[in-house]
Amino acid sequence: MSATERHALVFGATGFIGRHLVLELGRAGVRVSVATRSPESARRLADWLAEHGCAEAPADLRADFTGPTLLPDALPDDCGDVTEVYNCAAAYRFGMTVDEARRANVDSVRAIVAFAARLPRLRRLVHVSGYRVGGRAEASWTEEQRRTAYRTLGAYEASKVEADLVLRAEADRLALPWTVVNPSVVVGDSVTGESDQYIGLATTLKDLWNGALAAVPGNARTFVPVVAVDHLARFMTLLPTDRAAERASYWLLDDDTPTLPDLLTLVAGHYRTRTPALRVPVPVIRRLPRWITKADPEVLTFLSSDRYPTASARDLADRHGLAMPDTATTIRRWADHLAARRFGDAPGRARRFTTPGGFRTFELGEPDAPTLVLPGLPVNADTWAPVIARLKDARAVDLPGLGLSAGHPGDWPAWLAALLAETGPAHLVGHSIGAAAALDAASARPDAVDRLTLVAPFFLQPHPGRTVRWTPLTRRYLRRVRPADLARRLTGDTASADALETSVADLRRSTAATAARLLASTGRTTWRDDLQTKLQRYPGTVHIITGSNDPLTPQARALLEAHPRATLTVIPGAGHHPQLTHPDELSQALHEPTEAHAPRAR
Repeated sequence: MSATERHALVFGATGFIGRHLVLELGRAGVRVSVATRSPESARRLADWLAEHGCAEAPADLRADFTGPTLLPDALPDDCGDVTEVYNCAAAYRFGMTVDEARRANVDSVRAIVAFAARLPRLRRLVHVSGYRVGGRAEASWTEEQRRTAYRTLGAYEASKVEADLVLRAEADRLALPWTVVNPSVVVGDSVTGESDQYIGLATTLKDLWNGALAAVPGNARTFVPVVAVDHLARFMTLLPTDRAAERASYWLLDDDTPTLPDLLTLVAGHYRTRTPALRVPVPVIRRLPRWITKADPEVLTFLSSDRYPTASARDLADRHGLAMPDTATTIRRWADHLAARRFGDAPGRARRFTTPGGFRTFELGEPDAPTLVLPGLPVNADTWAPVIARLKDARAVDLPGLGLSAGHPGDWPAWLAALLAETGPAHLVGHSIGAAAALDAASARPDAVDRLTLVAPFFLQPHPGRTVRWTPLTRRYLRRVRPADLARRLTGDTASADALETSVADLRRSTAATAARLLASTGRTTWRDDLQTKLQRYPGTVHIITGSNDPLTPQARALLEAHPRATLTVIPGAGHHPQLTHPDELSQALHEPTEAHAPRAR
């Protein structure tokens, strides 16, 4: 059967696996319809597909799992020629009640099988189960077996086991051709790392990133295998076309996934954090109070040394020329994606890690955008997100050792040179201490900088107070400060507290000491004099932006008046962090071309 003869109907199309499946079916040339619960979810799916290169949205059918008919308005016009049905619909979360789990994961399977039995041209029903679920010997459960399973396995896993049994029994009773795929832990896209699931193994990675993982659960043999979501989706598109897949189950995972301790060591090396030396066996974790372990009991059932029958899945993939992507690379890319989005606290596509000059660097905004913002202290690139969104063709980049970027201030010269070499002629914007980095880079490579903008450049402003120069005190303060208190200190009120949540998180995680040392160094007269000399000698156009509440020194104003290509913009009512308090005015000032004349307030 050719792709043009196929018509796939996907349930659960708005979920993590479902979205990628719809995308891969479309890429294969298969006509796709999706069953969604609301117009809003269908629009979100269409938007996601468009962002991933799928210009034509799939046909949207309204599903009602609570009514007597699953798709009351679909047959026969919309589904009469459906050749394959994919069931990706499930509730993947822990802590559900038994009734919630059964409604979401068992009753939905009954409804989908009953509906599929009405399709005259159906060639295959493909059901997504799980690697800890498939292969149960029972054909069905007694009531006592059901109660025992839900008590011992937890509501989520038990409901998936029951759904698997129901699928097989009901499909066989109705003579439906079925295939079951049992994926392991589904991680991000093998190329981009993209994922929006932040439970299970992702939670462990979050703890590792934040230095909150006290011990590695399990032992040296604990095996939590993974599979990339795009590989899973491509594998699933093959199943309806392969006769050998009828009434077969496939465990899809990489047998070479590192054991859990080695997997965490791999990610820790990538994150440049430490893997805890302590390992706690699962039976011990079960006996400890949850307030100590912080481990959901349902997660513990996945911590096993079991291995799985993957040969049939490998054979099918080989027959169709489908190769498993390198799992270590996939894990690193997935780990990057999770960290760049702060494990779900900062969603959005315009966030990524790059490696200019080999330095792991966080940036937000448009990739390769020519306007490049270097944030100041003690904040990060996230505080510039509203400005970046207004400028559109711009990005903010955390300096090495600050925000989410790895490295240390000693890396700045080589990093900046590599960054400018990759970007080409740029509009370089430096804020506060970032202004020093921007000026150094522009002075070293004036040919690589079309425009230089310095926002609140500390070396043109009064020296900091004595307390800032005492590094231990500043470090202690930054490690413990709350967002509201930091907002009050930086801007005079607490309105920017939410915008500073991520900056506070970074300071607590790893950057407080570096930020404290850099803040102390801003008072060094020799450094300030050197930067002022570089500004005097800089041959290009330079634009200075300050707030009216954060003025330049008289000496600095005289320096600018003597500069033939300097312009000064003063934002009324702004202080040292206009990106927090006056994003509209700052965006407008950055957008306007710099004029080559003596400085004036505007």
